[in-house]
Amino acid sequence: MSAAAAAPAAPSPFAEQVLREQVAMLYSTIRAATLGDFLLALAFGSAMYWQMRAWPILAWMLLHLYNTSRLPVMTAYFKDPQAGQRLQHWADVYCRELALNSLTWGLAPLLFLPDSLPLTAVMMLVMMGLCAAGVSAVAPLARAARHYLVPMLACLMLALLMRPSTMHLFLALCSAIFLASILRFAKAQSALLKQALQARFENEALAAQLARQVRATEEASQQKTRFLASASHDLRQPLHAIALLGAALQKQLAGAPQEANAERLMQAVGTLSQSLDAMLDVSRLDAGVVAATRRPIALQEIFQSLGQSFVNAASEKDITLRLRATELWVDSDPQLLRRLLSNLLDNAIKYTHEGGVLVLARGRAAQVWVELYDTGIGIAPEQQSRVYEEFYQVGNPGRDRALGLGIGLAIVARLARLLQHPLQQRSVLGRGTRFRLVLPRAAAPPTRPLSSVLPLPPLWSADSAARTLPRRALLLDDEADVRLAMVQLLQAYEVHACAVADEAQARGALAQARAAGQPFDLLICDFRLAGGADGLQAGMALAREFAPLALLLVTGETAPERLRHVRSAGVPVLFKPVGGEQLLQAIAAIRG
Repeated sequence: MSAAAAAPAAPSPFAEQVLREQVAMLYSTIRAATLGDFLLALAFGSAMYWQMRAWPILAWMLLHLYNTSRLPVMTAYFKDPQAGQRLQHWADVYCRELALNSLTWGLAPLLFLPDSLPLTAVMMLVMMGLCAAGVSAVAPLARAARHYLVPMLACLMLALLMRPSTMHLFLALCSAIFLASILRFAKAQSALLKQALQARFENEALAAQLARQVRATEEASQQKTRFLASASHDLRQPLHAIALLGAALQKQLAGAPQEANAERLMQAVGTLSQSLDAMLDVSRLDAGVVAATRRPIALQEIFQSLGQSFVNAASEKDITLRLRATELWVDSDPQLLRRLLSNLLDNAIKYTHEGGVLVLARGRAAQVWVELYDTGIGIAPEQQSRVYEEFYQVGNPGRDRALGLGIGLAIVARLARLLQHPLQQRSVLGRGTRFRLVLPRAAAPPTRPLSSVLPLPPLWSADSAARTLPRRALLLDDEADVRLAMVQLLQAYEVHACAVADEAQARGALAQARAAGQPFDLLICDFRLAGGADGLQAGMALAREFAPLALLLVTGETAPERLRHVRSAGVPVLFKPVGGEQLLQAIAAIRG
């Protein structure tokens, strides 16, 4: 035999845990088992005494009573605070008391084995039945099974062998076979249970390890989210100021030769704003701050709006764009559905270089399938599940800005989940892609509502019909550049604007204006103020103190928990960077 073969098996790292469970299982039935054993002994002894009238039976019953009185020796296990550290001791106690009980039962045939074969058969039946019934309770520990079975049945066989008859010899042989069989059964049960416990603890260890890895991954994700939120906020602050200053400059240069440069500047700012807004959309959808308002929608209105928005983009690439007319109605949110389909259509046009894009709707019983086909580059099978990840793009290793950031389909997936519209995809590399959106069908209402589909709908929208601006507005923002830009923009539209840096200055300015009989009509407040102050809390407190004072919150936050906090307050909010027209629309909506 080789040294490797002779080497003992390494102890299991879970051996102590397995033993703890085995001992706990043994002791879990000790009270009920002891009571049942005593009642059975009482009934058996009484029946035998009634038949045989022998005094050893009474002595045997007293011995059983003594065994029952020793129950506190075993139940002390439950009161031992160190039981988990004294496992071997309590296993020894259990086996010792079990052997004593088994030996007491074994004394019965030695003391009063009946001369009558029927009574002998009854005694064997009781003892073997007791072994068969009790083996499951003692099987968790193989040693306990042996202590329970061997003394009882060995005494029975000895008593039978002491009677010189062929029948008793045959009964002893049957008892031996029964003992061997039940010992083997107990050993198999014990091994199976031990393996199950071992597997359980291994699985628990793996689950704990997986949980630690998940926590580490979640922590890394949260750190990434916090970093991106902080970086996004820091980027939005100067961009917000640039957008406001650019809007003011564009108005001042209207009709001047430099107007074209101002327009190009605002186009560049708009492009950068759209990129940041796309990332903000992902954060807002993840935060649950976007709520769906579902109602019956005419798909034809959505299709017409999409056609008007993307016909120029398709024409510039010299590809065909077709949106097939339909009379179908669906149950969905018009703004969010249009955003979803707009992102799909924009993605299809970007990656289609020849051929075209087709959008159509099919009625299928209680469902409507909105399908978008393109003859673009297609998606390889191994990439099809990844196209919904943020910043992942097929065929754009150089990060061509013209192809976007790779967030469009990530927003599509989130909107589909929010609207509960299953999204299906099929693609063939080099031949094109088909996206299918499954929507619930709706009946056309008797009176068709006015279309609420906007050409380019933001996730927050304002009523642009009302254009009445306030006479006096106060800006609370800790960024000097933002304060300067906001004041210049509002003053360009004949709004008397004043800017302060903190809540105390705002309270002073509001009190002074009220005392002078010229109170402010509007407070525009940043969400994150200097020193970590909460602009939402400060703005709401000032609005209550100096009512009626309208409040508009402006923020560059993208952290999901902060966005949920903003939404729960029910205050009108704009997300940085805010363009001049968007700001004026929001102010006019509040005033309206």
